Amino acid sequence: MPGQRSHALTRDVALACLLLAATLPCGCRRWNGGFNFGGWGSPEVVAVPLDNPLHVGPIDPDFVWRMVVDTVDDYFRIASEQAVRRDQGAWLEGKLTTFPEVSGTSFEPWRRDTTPGFERLQSTFQTIRRIATIRVTPESSGYAIEVRVVKEQEDVDQSQFAAAGSAAQRHDGTVVRSEAQPRPVPATLGWYEIGRDVALEQRILEGIAGRITDVDPPRHRWLHH
Repeated sequence: MPGQRSHALTRDVALACLLLAATLPCGCRRWNGGFNFGGWGSPEVVAVPLDNPLHVGPIDPDFVWRMVVDTVDDYFRIASEQAVRRDQGAWLEGKLTTFPEVSGTSFEPWRRDTTPGFERLQSTFQTIRRIATIRVTPESSGYAIEVRVVKEQEDVDQSQFAAAGSAAQRHDGTVVRSEAQPRPVPATLGWYEIGRDVALEQRILEGIAGRITDVDPPRHRWLHH
């Protein structure tokens, strides 16, 4: 019957497809966020962290310092800087510090002072600020560039939505005036360190290394003084 032959043909085609799939090399491996069948596709890129301090070769000290300043300026406002210099025959290290700035949140994706993921999420639910310090230390074979980004959390006198506050009744004999009203926001007592932002340190180091290696530096004066 024509209908039976049609069903049989469809069944044979399906079996042939299954047999063909079974003969292909299947090692189901994960590449670039997807599955790679039969080894097709490019291998996953594994990020290798840079050394901190980062060691660079003996190139022009002014060029190195300009690259450091240009990189850090993309993330923070610079508070002070002292470039690498030679004083009475001795090399003095360079140091750059930034202003403490309240970090960007998940609602500010254009801010670069926090990296995506945990760091940005933490800065969304807590008031955190970051301070960056960069040291460029001359060595016999070049420079050691150290990047340190410290995170500080705000210390307040009370929770923002605390039920008890400055208008709570006291029972220690102190006179409390009736016109006292609760403060609309907590008062900042200070800031305390909660660790370092290693992810942002790596991003700044990558920017410095990229600028130094992608640009032809001027003729260095490293050993000609």
